[in-house]
Amino acid sequence: MLIEELREQNKLIDLFCTLAEIPSPSLQEEKVIEWLGKYCKENSLEYRLDNYQNVLIKIPATDTTKPPLLLSAHMDVIGDDSPVVTYLDGDLIRAKGRTLGADDKAGLANALYFATELSKSDTPHGELELVFTRDEENGASGIRNIEFDKLNSKYALVLDSDSLGQLMTSGASYTTVKIHVNSFKGGHSGIDIADTSRENAAKLIADIVSNLPQGVYYSKDGEVITSCNIGGITSGNINVTNIINTAADASYSIRSSSREMENELKDRMIFEIDDFNRQYQGVAEAKITFEEHLPPFEKADDDYIPILFEAVAKKTGIKPEISSFHAGAETHIYANRTNSKGEKFLPFLVGLADVQNMHSSEENVNYKSIIKGQELLKAFYEAYNG
Repeated sequence: MLIEELREQNKLIDLFCTLAEIPSPSLQEEKVIEWLGKYCKENSLEYRLDNYQNVLIKIPATDTTKPPLLLSAHMDVIGDDSPVVTYLDGDLIRAKGRTLGADDKAGLANALYFATELSKSDTPHGELELVFTRDEENGASGIRNIEFDKLNSKYALVLDSDSLGQLMTSGASYTTVKIHVNSFKGGHSGIDIADTSRENAAKLIADIVSNLPQGVYYSKDGEVITSCNIGGITSGNINVTNIINTAADASYSIRSSSREMENELKDRMIFEIDDFNRQYQGVAEAKITFEEHLPPFEKADDDYIPILFEAVAKKTGIKPEISSFHAGAETHIYANRTNSKGEKFLPFLVGLADVQNMHSSEENVNYKSIIKGQELLKAFYEAYNG
């Protein structure tokens, strides 16, 4: 079968291919935004842009006693603005010679198609909110600039996982750590080597690193909760060996889906630095700084969505995978913000398609999984409004 035949047979796949064929690198999403505006006008969907040009679509409630729900996806993709030509390879949709952009055009298409069908339905339902963001891949500036206080939903499904049936309930933060050591007196490695008031900063940073945690710091039920990884150590010049170095640096990353355990790890690192400074007072000094790039997406006590999702997935013949992930997504921003009612968002990272080799020229998506993902989304929403 050719891709043209498949698109004629299935409106959802046609919508996905149409969106995928619009190049939209991070912060160059204008063509997708323009297309979405025309699409919403043609389908009588309530559409607006916020101050950052994120797209917000609302399907009004037909029964205000039912709770609202938010579906979120991002419009940008990894890749340049060159043409995207889709083709069918068995059950897989690919792009000729470049990234397909199924991350996250698959989520975008599923959300938009579902909203369009819902708007034509008489089935009683609560308000449906769609948020389509810019710049997720580059710096997540789109989601950081959302007007959260204008959103009514408490539960948010971020349709950006790469496997059909996934529901991620927590995700790790990303914090960078910088350690700097300053040795007050340098010198010549021959002449000054016996002077005990001189310490080589390269050796001192190595001592600090050897005392700090590396790898998994805390895990629970087989899942990594908190980790610490050294990025690198720098001091002096590898080709110069006759200098007692006075400066050295080390960098780390911390990832954690628990704020408590992340803070415990930070305290452990600060203790080592304080202990070092007591030991080398007057000879050398170490400083440590932390910079949070992404807050933790902590698991909520509310299990309503995971329980409902698991039951619906099994009913539709999809194997559910309820778990956490040791990386970042837009869920992390939602989880740390509140809606128009002052309620804290309860987000979940959801997979509605099987996407493989994302961010590469071999990226592909199984078209049957997109169709099955729509079935899952529809069944979930019906149960959610039941």
